[in-house]
Amino acid sequence: MDGALKAGAVHTLLGGLVRLRQPEQGLRAGLDAVMLAASVPARPGQQVLDAGCGPGGVFLCVLARCPGARVVAVERDPELAALARQNAALNGWADRAEVLEGDIADPALRARLPRCDHAVSNPPYWPGGTPPPARLRAGATHGGDIGLGPWAALLAGVLGRTGRASFVLPAARLEEGISALREAGLGGTEILPLWPRRGRPAKRVLLRARRAPRAPSVILPGLVLHNAQGWTAEAEAVLRGAPLGWLEEAAGGGAP
Repeated sequence: MDGALKAGAVHTLLGGLVRLRQPEQGLRAGLDAVMLAASVPARPGQQVLDAGCGPGGVFLCVLARCPGARVVAVERDPELAALARQNAALNGWADRAEVLEGDIADPALRARLPRCDHAVSNPPYWPGGTPPPARLRAGATHGGDIGLGPWAALLAGVLGRTGRASFVLPAARLEEGISALREAGLGGTEILPLWPRRGRPAKRVLLRARRAPRAPSVILPGLVLHNAQGWTAEAEAVLRGAPLGWLEEAAGGGAP
């Protein structure tokens, strides 16, 4: 079939703790997936939603970092959903991850989702616009015209009373992300900038919100990713499985 997904070689994340096959074309799970997963302090027995999971980079990192946690993931592309299931099995975690196919705005899909303690998404970077040529890259970077609202609504809809929802977004969508979370009934948004180098503007931000729509947002100490030698020690630690300490402290040292 023209445009059919072709999975490439096995790649690793978290210093080899996670193995996954990714499409030969299109965006691949990497820094964004690792950082988003590091914002989830899930405890054994807790449930995590990964909305728009692609080949599974985010939820696989969550499962590696959080022994005993379980994941339900949503992906609208059937080929990517199948690849995510294969990747869960590749790591021996098929019994801890359920991957559902469907559109995030479909009420029937939402009705199938369990109550979750944490909900995360690395949504398409930009709404509308001219998509890039590769089909899978287009799906990963351009979200049609729906914006962030439906993504935030899906995350909020599965959360329990003390749950938290997390996004990783381009810094240019910071205000849109906070607004979407607030409109979904979430607030007290913790903002963690990811700076490419010290003194440079952040290109990515992590947002984490809770069921407190009137609570003000707070900017946390961010993470500098690179120095003259390569990764900073702090970034390298997260890339090898350490949690994002500032978010852990903001959550009181554990899952809410």
